[in-house]
Amino acid sequence: MSDKFENEHLGPSQVAEQQAALAASYVPGSEAEKKFLRKIDMRIVPCIWALYTLSYLDRANIGNAKTGGLEEDFNLTSTQYSVCLLVFFISYVVFEIPSNLILPRVRPSLYLSGLCILWGGVSASMAATSNWKQLAGVRFALGVVEAGFAPGVAFYLSSWYRRYELSTRYSLYYTATAISGAFSGLLAGLITQHLDGAKGLRGWQWLFIIEGVGSSFVGCFTWMIMPDWPATTKFLTEEEKILAAQRLAYDGLGATGDGEKVSEGKALKMVFKDWRVGFLVVLYMLSTGAQTIQYFIPTLVAGMGYKGYDAQYHTIPVYASALVYILVFCMCADWKRNKPLFICIASAIGVICFIITVANTNKMVQYVFLILGFGSVYAACPLILTWVPNVVAFPAEKRAVAIALVNAMGNSASIYGVFLWPKSDAPRYIPGWSATTIFMALIGVLAVVFTLLLRKYPPEEPEGFVDQSEVARKESISEA
Repeated sequence: MSDKFENEHLGPSQVAEQQAALAASYVPGSEAEKKFLRKIDMRIVPCIWALYTLSYLDRANIGNAKTGGLEEDFNLTSTQYSVCLLVFFISYVVFEIPSNLILPRVRPSLYLSGLCILWGGVSASMAATSNWKQLAGVRFALGVVEAGFAPGVAFYLSSWYRRYELSTRYSLYYTATAISGAFSGLLAGLITQHLDGAKGLRGWQWLFIIEGVGSSFVGCFTWMIMPDWPATTKFLTEEEKILAAQRLAYDGLGATGDGEKVSEGKALKMVFKDWRVGFLVVLYMLSTGAQTIQYFIPTLVAGMGYKGYDAQYHTIPVYASALVYILVFCMCADWKRNKPLFICIASAIGVICFIITVANTNKMVQYVFLILGFGSVYAACPLILTWVPNVVAFPAEKRAVAIALVNAMGNSASIYGVFLWPKSDAPRYIPGWSATTIFMALIGVLAVVFTLLLRKYPPEEPEGFVDQSEVARKESISEA
């Protein structure tokens, strides 16, 4: 990038002037921009999708392992299984913010791919455990390694895409959770059915080994394809680097890789003083609290009359529903430029479906509305998380910390969420269904309240920054 846009030692007023100049020179919708978007989409989306698919496989395969023989071999109680889930989220929550403070200062291609290599090795080592305490210890280590990935990707994407491009790309990335969930059921069924006893290992051990080694293998190659930051990526031309900076400046988003650096301490203070971040934390805690149902899908499906390998295969339609919901809701949110509206719609669908599920005793009706309601839970999470960079746009370091804090505190809901579905509540699991229904209802109500508050108290623009597009400014406030 030319010296005009590359100086890393600019003061606040100079940064503001640079931002204003970049925004003023940006022409939305040009052919050059369309070509630029295709270029980065082809590199960014497939890489992060593949990594997140593997991340979710390695994080959630404990549910499939449990019904595939682990529970029997370890004499695993409901409480012990919940503890094994719990310890993952403790380490996951603690290490998210430190990781996102590191990310803006390193190469994301190496950092995110390196995390994948590490978590694959940790996940595979779960096959060597012989009791629930050892399993819990390895799960804790897995949380440490995976902590930086999800918030890191959210920040990474917000450093490349504009406000109303973000949800669509994030939805494509987030479909990995649904596809990995569906694929894990198929893969777990095949492995536990055909490899149980091979080489003296149980089927659940092969499940951990195959999925863990696969993650490490893929992580060895993704760094070669992924771009780094817009200002430092080598495969972009000088004109494309300037265009990338113009796009972010036009939306009032702080860029990564150039401009004034904000210290870790200052970024933390900025985040903790912003009440908007706290509101987003609560919303995301509710959505991830509802999403802890994912760890019990094999158990819930089994309670509906499907047993053994058949239960594994019947988890596939549940995650297929989530895939459809994610794509439709996130793309429509970008199309209509209104995330709160679609958060509320997802909330309403979830509430209705879960009420029907918990109030009914017909197994097929329960299964159908589980499928429909589960998709709404998965739609709400990416919409809320991609709302964060729209509200907390500048500077880049504050945005990174805000995303990590929302993701970390949101996932802390899983610490108590994993105890919502004890075996003693089988077969109807009324407390778990009731809590999930309440979470979804609160998401809709608070999304409306937050929208009204943001219209009255809109997010502040960067100091000294003058948005060159009055329309864009109004859309940002309305969307936020």
